[in-house]
Amino acid sequence: MSPAVTLATGNRVLAQLRHDHRTLAMLIVVPCVLLGLLAWIFDGTGTFDSIGAPLLGIFPFVIMFLVTSVATLRERTSGTLERLLTMPIAKLDLLVGYGLAFGLVAVVQATAAATLSVTLLGLDVAGPFWLLVVVAVMDALLGMALGLFVSAFAATEFQAVQFMPAFVLPQFLLCGLLVPRDEMPDVLHAVSSLLPLSYAVDAMRDLTTTEGVAPDAWGDLLVVGGAIVLALGLGAATLRRRTP
Repeated sequence: MSPAVTLATGNRVLAQLRHDHRTLAMLIVVPCVLLGLLAWIFDGTGTFDSIGAPLLGIFPFVIMFLVTSVATLRERTSGTLERLLTMPIAKLDLLVGYGLAFGLVAVVQATAAATLSVTLLGLDVAGPFWLLVVVAVMDALLGMALGLFVSAFAATEFQAVQFMPAFVLPQFLLCGLLVPRDEMPDVLHAVSSLLPLSYAVDAMRDLTTTEGVAPDAWGDLLVVGGAIVLALGLGAATLRRRTP
């Protein structure tokens, strides 16, 4: 793995994103709009304070998964990936370069959504604001890493979108947002403990109820970080030059 090649890959992806205004709007504006809509729906009920923080992590997770899986597949189907891999560049260089580029976007995305939620939307968070941003960024990076991984198994952009029910919806249903994980049947609770999004939601919930940095938050973030590294490693191992 070469740092110079990795940075060059990241710069190339960022240059493409700067010229793709619709994708930038999807990545940065859409989570803010969705959070604003939820705050409007639950105005005066107090519900937004309990679900706003978890959704602040879930929305970037879902959107980054969708965008990165489609973007990576487009690179392969257009032949760009095949041309790149004929050069002295490792697969891990490519994926880490993508990760750096989309990671920078994730920082902007999470900061914008968190700032909007706490200021204009009135989200009440007991924990520190900086940790709220960190958890949101980690959620976005998790979606990005899983999107890069599953893109290796799709032949078309439509198939990449079809992976959402398999990889995203189970995590959304079992992460503890709809029903607390402790109240789930034992089998479902065990499955939810294997899903990284569950730990991201746990960290977000700790932020809403615990002043300062909750002791369990670092452990939850460590699990999410491990899942990101694992997904990138598996993505590098399964990355193909082109779609058959």
